Amino acid sequence: MKITLAQLNYHIGNFDMNLRLMSDAISQAHSDKSDLIIFGELSTTGYPPRDFLEFSDFIDRSDQVLDQLRALSTDIGIIVGAPSRNPKIEGKDLFNSAYFFYGGETLRVHHKTLLPTYDIFDEYRYFEPSYDFDLVEFKGKKIALTVCEDIWNIGNENPLYPICPLDEMLPLGPDFIINISASPFSVNHAEARKQVVRDNVVRYQIPMIYVNHVGAQTEILFDGGSLVAGAKGNIYKELPYFEEAIETIDLDDLLIADTEAPQIDDNLREMHDAVVMGVRDYFGKLGFSQAILGLSGGIDSAVTAVIAARALGGENVRCILMPSQFSSDHSVSDAEQLAKNLNMPYDIIPIANIYKAFDEALTPAFVGTEFNVTEENIQARIRGVLNMALSNKFGNILLNTSNKSEMAVGYGTLYGDLCGGLSVIGDIYKTDVYRLAEYINKDGVVIPTNTITKPPSAELRPNQKDSDSLPDYAILDEILYEYIENKKGPKEIIAMGHEEALVRRILRLVNINEFKRYQTAPTLRVSSKSFGVGRRLPIVAKYLS
Repeated sequence: MKITLAQLNYHIGNFDMNLRLMSDAISQAHSDKSDLIIFGELSTTGYPPRDFLEFSDFIDRSDQVLDQLRALSTDIGIIVGAPSRNPKIEGKDLFNSAYFFYGGETLRVHHKTLLPTYDIFDEYRYFEPSYDFDLVEFKGKKIALTVCEDIWNIGNENPLYPICPLDEMLPLGPDFIINISASPFSVNHAEARKQVVRDNVVRYQIPMIYVNHVGAQTEILFDGGSLVAGAKGNIYKELPYFEEAIETIDLDDLLIADTEAPQIDDNLREMHDAVVMGVRDYFGKLGFSQAILGLSGGIDSAVTAVIAARALGGENVRCILMPSQFSSDHSVSDAEQLAKNLNMPYDIIPIANIYKAFDEALTPAFVGTEFNVTEENIQARIRGVLNMALSNKFGNILLNTSNKSEMAVGYGTLYGDLCGGLSVIGDIYKTDVYRLAEYINKDGVVIPTNTITKPPSAELRPNQKDSDSLPDYAILDEILYEYIENKKGPKEIIAMGHEEALVRRILRLVNINEFKRYQTAPTLRVSSKSFGVGRRLPIVAKYLS
């Protein structure tokens, strides 16, 4: 039996495009003389469709795609993920299902059992869990058909769930496992995913075929990396990351396979490729092609500009240099050099006179006060207004250039440098931004060396440096990581050897700036706990205060 894995980049709610992608893949599978083709979880709708699932018409459109795929199954088996209606009065209205078509008929509709409700997942909001564990027979083989999370409770060891679906299926004698997934990217998650597949096949001693999505859906990134694992736990085939792929395997080869496919793990490359894909798909799926950003000569805007240029082409990224009376000469020259290196058009719009006009207008109201963060924020807001004016005038999407360290402690100005339609590096800590810059320069200087080596500064007052008000980023990022990703409280972090007053100050900054993050652009997710849909903290709270 020949089986085709179709790792595709779906578009939420774009039923015509999703059908076209799958139809083209079926044509390729025919060319490969394949017996069965496998698509990902909720591939008719795209993942995650969220509250679109509450629209009856949305489900009707998905059903129409299923009807057309069923009609294409006359001489090839098709497995496709889609929502299905729950015919019972009790429970949620929908199941998260895997349809198996063959011969123009529906062989089986298998519903997902384990519905994740954590981080970015909210499936129990929409779907009813199923406890039907029958196999599906196809061309003399018994198949254990599973959906994504159903393979993540191995031997009932996950305390989130009371049941292990594959433990229920094994007594029925499956020959192999198929899992259709929509497993999002985060750094190191691909390794965890591979280990879960290995652990399953070792436990059950039968092979597994695992098909994932690829592509970006707003802030959620899917890296692909679909897998075929032999019964001994070896990864027999690993599809590419961050690109569509359609590959056909021979089941007979898989059943006896004991070789291991070569695997390359490089976190920096993964992070780079993920955000490039994220920008490309955000623009492409919204129907835009051109970006605009403020280029300061600093590390954050430089890395953002490179990512945008690699995603959209340098000619489609317009950079705005907005020096003030506090900007250093090398900041402007570094920004100009980067724009030239990437073939990006740029404008220089000095803001000193604009700031002077604000200062004069506010002088009567500010009488008796000293220059402080208010005047710094005015400069940031002037730049935000200019960026947004150019964005509006020319229809370009403004990219936000703030990093995760700044976002965490509130070192960004609402309606100023926090403006933007998409936060490109808002889930990347400052220390990793530097590492990413070095990665970008690995084959030659793209980002000017001075941009990387000079002390970081917002340049909003004379001789300003980030270190004036923040600890060294290596220390700051470690504390932030333990609090945000590892969810450790102050006592635990202090016990790791960090100074108590510093820990409490940093964590307080994180908490009191939650209101800013509620108002910022969607952030491309590359970590296990990004700001946005996967992190839901109250704005008004007293924890750690």
